[in-house]
Amino acid sequence: MSTKPLWYRWARVYFAGTCIIGSGVLLYKYTTPTDEELIAAFSPEIRAEYEQNKAARKREAEELFKIMKQTSSSNDPIWKTGPIGSPFEKDQRNLSQTLIDYEQFKKDSGNDFKKDEIEQAKLQLIETEKLKQQQKSSSWWNWSK
Repeated sequence: MSTKPLWYRWARVYFAGTCIIGSGVLLYKYTTPTDEELIAAFSPEIRAEYEQNKAARKREAEELFKIMKQTSSSNDPIWKTGPIGSPFEKDQRNLSQTLIDYEQFKKDSGNDFKKDEIEQAKLQLIETEKLKQQQKSSSWWNWSK
């Protein structure tokens, strides 16, 4: 048996455990890249695809959150609520496993972009007309009216 006191042995155990856990935390903190660093390391094609699909993933997360709310408020089992069918049940295998229709989402986002451009063009037209009216009315020094 060891001649060291019991408290000394437990102190060594706690010290060794703290060193192992602390080194793991430090390694995790300093070796894992942030999201921005990870995206910056992508190739330009993958980065462009990531940025293009960011809005679709956000919409999909919102749909999933709606389904979670619907499921939590229902008394039915989780596999029977919501629009997503279980791939393990024969009568539900042909249901769509996607939360959103990506083609429709792209069309809608394109239409929203076009509507925003039209609104900006209208605002610019109104601003241009106001400036034109101000130029006509503010020419008091011009004698050749």
